[in-house]
Amino acid sequence: LPSSAGFVVGHAGLYQALAMFAVAYFIIGMTVLSVCAIATNGALDAGGAYYMISRALGPEFGGSIGIMFFLANVCGSALYVLGLVEAVVDSFGIPPGQEAGTGVHVLPQSYWYELLYGTVLLALCLLVCLVGASIYAKATFLIFLIVAAVLGTILVSFFATRPLKVPIRLPNDNGTETDNGFFTGFSLDTLRDNLGGRYEVDYTTGQMMSFSSVFAVMFNGCTGIMAGSNMSGDLKRPSYSIPRGTISAVLFTYLVYNLLAFLMCATCNRILLQKDYGFLRDISIFPPLVTVGIYAATLSAAMSNLIGASRILYALARDDLFGRALALAKKTSASGNPVMAVILSWLVVQVVLFSGKLNTIASVVTIFFLLVYATVNLACLALEWASAPNFRPTFRYFTWHTCLLGIAGCCVMMFLISPVSASASLGFLLLLLLALHYLSPSSTWGYISQALIFHQVRKYLLMLDVRKDHVKFWRPQMLLMVQNPRGSARLIDFVNDLKKSGLYVLGHVELQDLDMLPSDPLQPQQDSWLSLVDKLNVKAFVSLTLAPSVRHGVRQLLFTSGLGGMRPNTLVLGFYDDEAPQDGLARHPAFTSAREEVPLGFPPLRAPTTPKLLSAREYVGIVADALKMLRNMACVLNMARAWRRARLRLFLCVEAGTMPHAQEEKLRQLLKDLRIQAQIQLVPWDAITHLHWQTCQGPRGGPAEEEEEEEGIVNFPTNTTQVSDEYVCAANKLVLEQSPAPAVRFLYLPRPPADTSLYPLYLHQLELLTRGLGPTVLVHGVSAVTSTQL
Repeated sequence: LPSSAGFVVGHAGLYQALAMFAVAYFIIGMTVLSVCAIATNGALDAGGAYYMISRALGPEFGGSIGIMFFLANVCGSALYVLGLVEAVVDSFGIPPGQEAGTGVHVLPQSYWYELLYGTVLLALCLLVCLVGASIYAKATFLIFLIVAAVLGTILVSFFATRPLKVPIRLPNDNGTETDNGFFTGFSLDTLRDNLGGRYEVDYTTGQMMSFSSVFAVMFNGCTGIMAGSNMSGDLKRPSYSIPRGTISAVLFTYLVYNLLAFLMCATCNRILLQKDYGFLRDISIFPPLVTVGIYAATLSAAMSNLIGASRILYALARDDLFGRALALAKKTSASGNPVMAVILSWLVVQVVLFSGKLNTIASVVTIFFLLVYATVNLACLALEWASAPNFRPTFRYFTWHTCLLGIAGCCVMMFLISPVSASASLGFLLLLLLALHYLSPSSTWGYISQALIFHQVRKYLLMLDVRKDHVKFWRPQMLLMVQNPRGSARLIDFVNDLKKSGLYVLGHVELQDLDMLPSDPLQPQQDSWLSLVDKLNVKAFVSLTLAPSVRHGVRQLLFTSGLGGMRPNTLVLGFYDDEAPQDGLARHPAFTSAREEVPLGFPPLRAPTTPKLLSAREYVGIVADALKMLRNMACVLNMARAWRRARLRLFLCVEAGTMPHAQEEKLRQLLKDLRIQAQIQLVPWDAITHLHWQTCQGPRGGPAEEEEEEEGIVNFPTNTTQVSDEYVCAANKLVLEQSPAPAVRFLYLPRPPADTSLYPLYLHQLELLTRGLGPTVLVHGVSAVTSTQL
């Protein structure tokens, strides 16, 4: 604390230093509130912030932030080791330009020598961490006592030490140069001179300092707030210890920083603060204690970051988010200490030591920590916004406002410190997110995204008022009835194209009686249906029901499927015929290309000799029920991506003696108003009309038949009029004569007859109409689906 405070006020001055402390501790304070909230919401395990984030935001965010937090702690450990090396060399190093040292100055100085010193000090940290958390806790408590004593000595020294001149040796290209700093004692002139900022070159790196670079170095002295949470797996009562210990540490260090900044600015001139980071030894009433305190504090911080990194790595390995890549880090000692994670962390820290200078990696470490803090706040914010009933932290001194302020503060400071490093860190985080999303196994931790989606969907469903529906914004909302997906795979794909960003529900009726069963038989089937939706890559919901008959089950689904303004308006049924069912699922590209087995949750298809579960009369009854409930059988196809390049053909049926060109022009204008591009083709209808007039009783008039390369339509008389098989066959022949053959035809579906005894005849004539036509959809609309309004 004292050394970094001197560095900050030396370059930034008192006013900017106090602003830096305020900003840093504002960010830290908001983050601490979020940490305390999450820590008191349930049992914590090893991993600290990683564990909190992963269990709140899911494996993708947790794993990616876990790696970032691991790197932050690794770089932080290297940072403190380099700081300790600088302190040791400053005290015992041979000044540049001298072949032999005098007095205590016995250590050679060069890049490689300092790397050697850092390696030895890091090895000491490794030995302590390998022994385990218990000796680390004892060592840190001893270090705390030493640092507290040093801090007390320093505070007394500001008052007890008389003014003095402090010689300062500064390295340069020619060896060293000497300057003088002054400890003036309490002086108003000294205070005034130190109020404003005066950024100079950092004598350890040769880089020009600025507000952002000084803040980056200072912020690293505040990152110890996560030390307690990183040890969450080693604490007896983490939900009790973390809030109390973290909040106490934040308040204590903030007060000490501000007090030291004021005392230094009032007693030390600018040269002393900027050119001698170890000036506290020179003004102390007991200099050796200050040296020991600095060494102990930096060594403690290095060990804290090293053991924190190892715990994060161990938690990542144990969660298997990265598979075999981190398998080695799972190994522990007999006492449960993750020794391999400690060794791997030590190796990475050793690599970072090659950077050589403390201030060189300070900004990178700061950005990593800020990114982690922002994500901790994001996790708490997501839990709060999701209003999940399980989020009941005993720590209540936080709101979503504090979380949002913490996120904003972290993001702003990241880009102020280094836009390039911040952007690179966010890019690396995004790559990790994508890799984990596609490669990591699914977890059982729960996904906050699902809770947030539920919260938002519920809110918007309540806002979706059916009384405000308008035909301009009509969209098909399909309920497709499926008896067995094995025989309906292609139909499922086709209706997925028809839905055009509308609601799509796969419905299924199970013919059983719940009174005669020990449990609901639909629950085990749900997973098979959901897996099917995933494999076929269709955007559909699944709705299953129990009923004594298929017709009753379809009625239930028509009445109950959907929610609020999102309810099916269109029922889709496969055609009722006597063809033997084919297993299209086994030949579907979703399974043949990936060489995956068809889900075993579906029964085999019905044998040709097995009677159907659905009678012809019941099938037509389902159609009649749908029309009574004002459900369409309408569609939008040419807007679907797979069908955009297809040509639309409309066949306008005309009779002799009429004005075909006027009818064609009227239809063309209608298409223009509806923004539909289509080719119109006139088809003579006289023979069909004559046959209809001879064989049935009903109003004279020819229907309009339309066909397209995807679509075609035939109009039938009303459901009170009977037509002959000859009439239907003639209409079928006329459709077949049109060439070239289209990809799919759309024909008008007449209402079922009012007399239910005619249902079998109705179904028979539909079969005659569509015989040999290939892919055909029979359509009946009951509400307007197009609009010419802007």
